[in-house]
Amino acid sequence: MKKSLIASAVLFSSTAIANVEAPKNIIYMIGDGMGPAYTAGYRYYMDDPSTKVVEKTIFDELFVGMARTSPDDDTVVTDSAAGATALSTATKSYNGAIAVDTDKKPLTTMLQIAKSKGLTTALVATSQINHATPASFAAHNEYRRNYNEIADDYIDVKINGKLAVDLLLGGGYKYFIREDRDLVSEFKQAGYHYESDFDKLNTINSLPAIGLFKETAFAYAIDQYPTRLSDMAEQTFSLLDKNKENGFFVMLEGSQIDWCGHANDVACAMAEMDDFANAIKKAKHYVDSNPDTLLVVTADHSTGGLTLGANGDYSWHTNVIKGVKASGSKIAKALMKSDNLLSTWQDKTAITLDKDQAELLANKVITAKNEKSDETSAKKQLVEHVKMLISKASNTGWTTSGHTAIDVPILAYGKGADEFRGHLDNTEIASKLINFIKQ
Repeated sequence: MKKSLIASAVLFSSTAIANVEAPKNIIYMIGDGMGPAYTAGYRYYMDDPSTKVVEKTIFDELFVGMARTSPDDDTVVTDSAAGATALSTATKSYNGAIAVDTDKKPLTTMLQIAKSKGLTTALVATSQINHATPASFAAHNEYRRNYNEIADDYIDVKINGKLAVDLLLGGGYKYFIREDRDLVSEFKQAGYHYESDFDKLNTINSLPAIGLFKETAFAYAIDQYPTRLSDMAEQTFSLLDKNKENGFFVMLEGSQIDWCGHANDVACAMAEMDDFANAIKKAKHYVDSNPDTLLVVTADHSTGGLTLGANGDYSWHTNVIKGVKASGSKIAKALMKSDNLLSTWQDKTAITLDKDQAELLANKVITAKNEKSDETSAKKQLVEHVKMLISKASNTGWTTSGHTAIDVPILAYGKGADEFRGHLDNTEIASKLINFIKQ
């Protein structure tokens, strides 16, 4: 689909902000899939058991309201593309839409408006940087999985003749370095510093820059990179601070909270929440040092129908979750390679199995080992069985492998934060931010 950016400003009349001085800088953070069960679960997961009081987390400290998330149809349940389009353009669209309306025409995003106003702009994600949420801030496409076309937009859709995003950090170099087009070379020709080694993140010391650190997305936090978002956030704020004369706009996404929710993997989800929480703390610290900055945190939707307690049992065992050292898929792979099944299980989960559970797990491992393909039903069943054992031991419940329509949290801090209090539609969050940017 051919796109052209609508340069004229979009009018947002429903939530105009009167008599509120605009912040100079805006930090927008989206926890993909992060419904209220995730923020509550993280509170109990992080609780110090030696104290009587359950300590607040950063999510509790900055909480100001809740947001509705439905898309522009009768499904009620949004996907990440429609959710991010609403959060970036203040316009509801259909599931799968990347900053286009229901007629598949481009919608001007707040990042594009920010760039047109002379602000420095940035996008950061733990998914591929052209995934649905970051894409909805800088690209336009009728379908979220057109990854190559979306990546092309990061070069092709310009604002006043300039590239729209001054800093891009995430995964996805397979979509930017292709046989048909080498976008990284085009970024370099435009004066961007390029880095592909995450260990060299700190060598990015000036803008514009692009860091694509994985072929697609980062590994789960629990499996390899426990602080990748918070590390990228810290480096991002350092870079933006050097370029804040005219203000900046940055969107940072905790992408894989959603993916752990889809997988119904509670230990995976809590590790992603921890990385996101630490990134929010870095953002709050920046606001404390730069009081002309606004921080807004929300989610596009909730994923998995997570419940803290299940099966009629009034308990949720965070000590069990804390003992799990890898994602369900990684644990399954370790079991298949192991010569001592129970020892490996104990090492990876710290969960004691009874005799029947141990025998059933052993049978599933043997069946999976005997299948030749890496993507066979037996291997998938083993992964699901591993996660089921963890959910059962921790008394965690899940209602779906998809999304739900439950309202999601809003957090806000800094200059203008009071505007986000209460119960808002996701488009209202965007409208308020866009009005600030346009002032």
